[in-house]
Amino acid sequence: MSEPSVFTRILNGEIPAEIVAQTDRAFVIRDIAPQAPVHLLVIPKTADYRDVVELAAGDPGLLAEIVELAGAVAAEHADGDFRLVFNTGADAGQTVFHVHAHVLAGGLTEGTTHG
Repeated sequence: MSEPSVFTRILNGEIPAEIVAQTDRAFVIRDIAPQAPVHLLVIPKTADYRDVVELAAGDPGLLAEIVELAGAVAAEHADGDFRLVFNTGADAGQTVFHVHAHVLAGGLTEGTTHG
């Protein structure tokens, strides 16, 4: 049995974070190392999927909910225009192996997004 991810620990209240939005199956927090003026993380409440490929294969409905929630928070926290990034694998910059989407908006510049 592996250790709970940082996202599971946040959801369980073990690590403080501001949850800016949530649904029954997902929640949104601010990234602690923002790469853009608006940098939010959309995270499924389940830790069953390590990355977006596993999520798409295992629960495409939840993936659709993640994208829909990303759009909603981008509309609320930015002008509705946003970049949605899923890092998949360590060589792609994924450091937390609990699938999550980065919502970036507001004066984006080129660069990498880790997590």
